Formats: sequence, C-alpha cells, structure tokens
Amino acid sequence: MKRRNVLRAGAGLVGTAGLAGCGLLETEQRSVRSPPLVEDRPDAVYYPTHVEGMEMVGSASAGEYEVAAMYSYPHRFWTVTGSEANITEIQSGDAMHLMATVWDPETGLVLPETGLDVVLRKDGELVSEEVIYPMLSQPMGFHYGANFEGDGDGSYAVEINVGAVPGDGVRTTGDFDGRFAEPGSATIEFDYSEATKNEISYEELDNAGETGALEPMDMEMLPNSTAPAQTDLPGEVRGTATTGDANLVVSVLESPPAGIEASGQYLAVSARTPHNRMIVPAMSLAGTLTRGDSEVFADTLTRTLDPDLNYHYGAVVDSVESGDTLSLQVETPPQVARHEGYETAFLDMPDAEVTL
Repeated sequence: MKRRNVLRAGAGLVGTAGLAGCGLLETEQRSVRSPPLVEDRPDAVYYPTHVEGMEMVGSASAGEYEVAAMYSYPHRFWTVTGSEANITEIQSGDAMHLMATVWDPETGLVLPETGLDVVLRKDGELVSEEVIYPMLSQPMGFHYGANFEGDGDGSYAVEINVGAVPGDGVRTTGDFDGRFAEPGSATIEFDYSEATKNEISYEELDNAGETGALEPMDMEMLPNSTAPAQTDLPGEVRGTATTGDANLVVSVLESPPAGIEASGQYLAVSARTPHNRMIVPAMSLAGTLTRGDSEVFADTLTRTLDPDLNYHYGAVVDSVESGDTLSLQVETPPQVARHEGYETAFLDMPDAEVTL
C-alpha cells in the first residue's frame, strides 16, 4: 500500500496507523484534509482516501468500566438508519473528532452498546455536551465518536458517562452474567492546542477505493475490538457465511453459557469485519435451522456479551447434527456509524447459508 506523507506524527500519536477522516478549521487547509470521495466505491470494505493518527487524552475507571478518550482532526462520517447510511459533513465550528472507548478491565474486552455521552468543559465552563455515536473504523474497530466544537487552546476536561448494557436488548453470559447493569462516569483532564493537533499524522493513500482495509492500530494503552480467531472460539466451529462483506462464523457449544436458563446446544454466530476481524455489533440477526425437510429452529439470535465468545449472536437449540443447514437472515443491518471505508459495507445483507 503506497502512502503520501502529508504531516509528520505528533508526540502523542498512538500506534502507527490512524483513522479515516478529515478536516481542519481553516478553509485553506480543509481542501487538504478532505480529499474527494472515490467515485464508484465498492459495496464492500475499501481503502479510504487518507489515514490519520490521533492524540491520546487519557484513561480512567468509571465504575466497573475502564474508559479512554482521544481526539483527531474533525472528519466526515456516516450514521446509519435502517439500511441507509447518511453522511455527516464537517461543520465550520468543528475543532476535533473526539473518540472514546469502553472496556472491561478484567478481560480487556471492548464493550459495545453501552450508550455513551460526553461533556466537554474548558476551565470549568461548559463547551459542549453530546450523546456520541457508536462507530466502526478500520484501525480502531468499534468505539464512540463525534465532531466537537472547541473553545481555543487551554485546559479541558472531558466527562465520559457510560450507560448500562441494555438488559432488554443485549444479554450477558458466563463471567459477564449480571455485570454491566449500572452506569459509570469518569472525568479526564487534558491540555489542548491547535498546534499540537496540527502535528497529528495525516497521509493520503494511493490505493483509495480498492477493496481491503487499513491495518489495526497498535495501541499499547487501549484494547481493540478484535473478535476471537476461529481456533480460539469455544465449542466447534461449523462454518462461515459472508453477507454484505461481513463474515459470520458459526460455532456450536454442547451447552449454553452460564446465565442462560435453557437446555440444549448453543448456536453462536460471531460477526466480524473482513481483513481486520473487528466485531460487527448492533444488528438484528435471525436463524433458521433445518434438517432434511424439517425446520428444527427458527428465531432471532440474541445479541450477547460473553468473555469467551466475545460479542456474538446466540440461541439455544435442541440439537445440531452434521449436515443441518443454517440460514441466517439479517433483519436489520448494524446500526452503528462508520468511518470512511466502511460506509458502503454491512448495509445490503442478503440471507446467507451454512451447512453445519
């Protein structure tokens, strides 16, 4: 992959890769930061027009969660409603793209679907308060982020408020059973300056628009949202299907994880991005299991957080036999915002089939 280095990396850069994004406040610089989108982008994961670094703000404990904040240049991103991705352009007052990650400090697993809002203050005075978006980016995987207005150079404090994992939508199992039911909050102080931000690395890519993905960041202080390798998944991996450029890895456990009051075998589907194996959360996924001419299971798979299976979609079935067919139906694609390079993938997701 060929890159053109536009700005050198700053001292606070985390890792060697960065975020697909764009934007500086100054009009004369914005054209540099916002290369035109590639025409005829594939309906798949593709290399974005550019890659950025980021400045680490810090991390802190927030109840039973660990949180971290970081920022980069403001940049365009896409929110998703149903099957539609809608671009959010850079606004004239945007000073930074502020990001946060939430994880379990005991296992290091990144936690999606907690909900998260941020309060930004400068010298004790409110600058901005936002519910920020759950997002996918190629280098970071799942995180939360939004563009924020600033108030110039100075001392800032970012208050990160983590909501609980919604018990009516996301199940916790194994050693996670009963956890993440309460919200948490933490405040991280940091110094901000335009000069420091402008030292963050920025590179344009010569292979923009080609299918593929940027390498994940090497973040010593932060976990990423990589799904387990197939060889590390509990149970027996019985097959993989692909839909909308997402890989759906199907494994079968002899019994359900702790916290599920049902008997039978457990069918787990781990949805991950191609290339980087990042989790793909917040979609509605149904499964139909057939044996010969008989339908033995048909229902929605429950979004589940488990320390061994990671984030997945699961259901208890009476049994799974060799030769059974599992049809997977994406009823609603992942309702997460996307950085450039992901906005055309994981939207049109036709039914997929696996022979178990």
